[in-house]
Amino acid sequence: MNEFSKLAKQALRQPKEMLQETGRKKNELFIGIPKEVTFQEKRIALTPLSVALLVENGHRVIMESGAGESANFLDHHYSEQGAEIVPDKPSVYRADFIIKIAPPTIEEIDLMKNGQVLFSSQQPSLLSLSHLQAMMRKKITAISYEYLRDEGNILTVVRAMSEIVGATSVLIAAEYLSNVFEGKGLMLGGITGVPPTEIVILGAGTVAEYAARTALALGAQVKVFDSSIYRLRRLQTNIGSLVFTSVMQPIVLRKAVLSSDVVIGAVRSNNGRCPCIIDEPTVEKMKPNSVLIDVSIDQGGCFETSRITNHLKPTFRKHDVIHYCVPNIASRVARTATYALTNIFTPILLEIGERGSIMNLIWNRPGIRNAVYLYQGALTNKDIGERFNMTPKDLELIAFSQR
Repeated sequence: MNEFSKLAKQALRQPKEMLQETGRKKNELFIGIPKEVTFQEKRIALTPLSVALLVENGHRVIMESGAGESANFLDHHYSEQGAEIVPDKPSVYRADFIIKIAPPTIEEIDLMKNGQVLFSSQQPSLLSLSHLQAMMRKKITAISYEYLRDEGNILTVVRAMSEIVGATSVLIAAEYLSNVFEGKGLMLGGITGVPPTEIVILGAGTVAEYAARTALALGAQVKVFDSSIYRLRRLQTNIGSLVFTSVMQPIVLRKAVLSSDVVIGAVRSNNGRCPCIIDEPTVEKMKPNSVLIDVSIDQGGCFETSRITNHLKPTFRKHDVIHYCVPNIASRVARTATYALTNIFTPILLEIGERGSIMNLIWNRPGIRNAVYLYQGALTNKDIGERFNMTPKDLELIAFSQR
């Protein structure tokens, strides 16, 4: 932290009267929830009960008709809790706060008004310069879910979605092992006298942990590979039971993959493309009708044979191995994912109202401040700045200059 930032924080700690005035003044929020237009995005940011809580606290919520249908929340569920339902998207974008799941399209950015606050997903690797410049021209304050951290410094949305994806990936594997989907005809797990199915998991992060938990609960034999001893040890401790773990030694890994029934790729990269772990010759020698689930496909995939699929046609066969490569697995269980998201977003919106402004929240919550990539049109995210060769501004200095 530079000297200016330290001075800014010290100055803000001094005048208690100013902090009391801005910190305790409640503010009515005007929140808009548009219907998602991104292909197969079925989640919604808030449930009807969360809308009810916001309305009870004096806030106004406006929603596009049908916004919650894909998660099985109907318009009347929201209207009964105080939300205003409108038939067109432009009416929603009259709100001061827009909260949605997928990043805004260029058409949605055109509908946004100057100075609006946007809560949405926004992976730097998927952001285009034209979208960024369009939001900067409109002086948008944009907060990315991918960078949002909680009080324990955990990437809270990423963690919640990873838990869902990890558990769901094993249930998907169970489907495609069955005869119904022309698989091996195996039950994932095992029964008395029948050997259990073998599952190999690449990676030892949150996705891998919850995949291992679910597979072990179903009775499967699980092997976890990762390049980090620390992550393997953490997974072993968190699961609370012995599970085969190994660093990614090529000979040991290849032997495990060739004998497995299911391989789940959950390797993540902090920046850019994830590494390709399993090459095509290895896939070619796997047992017929084995299942590969590439959770890393949104970062390019960790199997050489992977290619992106979708929920309408989720699988393809190559070398007689079933490949499942859908990027947005959480949308497969959209209602559960929505409950997980609303538990994160609702307290944040309520706190903005309690503190009086988005600026007060940004300044007092480092985890929120970390997620801001645009503040009133100024770029504040280093990763995005490096990608487009732009110099980001220090958000703390911007905040101090406006106090």
